[in-house]
Amino acid sequence: MKRCLVVDDSRIIRRVASKIVYELGFEPEEAEDGKKALEASRVHMPDIAIVDWDMPNMDGLSFVQELRKMPGGDKPIVIFCTAENEVHHIERALDTGANEYIMKPFDSEIVRSKLTILGALD
Repeated sequence: MKRCLVVDDSRIIRRVASKIVYELGFEPEEAEDGKKALEASRVHMPDIAIVDWDMPNMDGLSFVQELRKMPGGDKPIVIFCTAENEVHHIERALDTGANEYIMKPFDSEIVRSKLTILGALD
């Protein structure tokens, strides 16, 4: 089963996203900040990461930058999931190494459509 790392400082958002990806056939793993997400990625590189922008200890941009430097870190599909909706935020996330961007609040159809577009779902 493919793994999806859900990185968000909100426990509720982590749980909702984990439920969605589980129902889509992924094994979810949760991290409350970028530092913990990097630790989890060192143990087992995720297939997909759904990442919040603004978190304590290490924000989403820093996490993606560090993830992409790791051996195999070029492989995970990274989706930023945040309330930041300005074009320059989206461009910055994509320039940092994200594959896609979704806005909060989100639902299973939005996640499903992004994963389908990115080729992660059949």
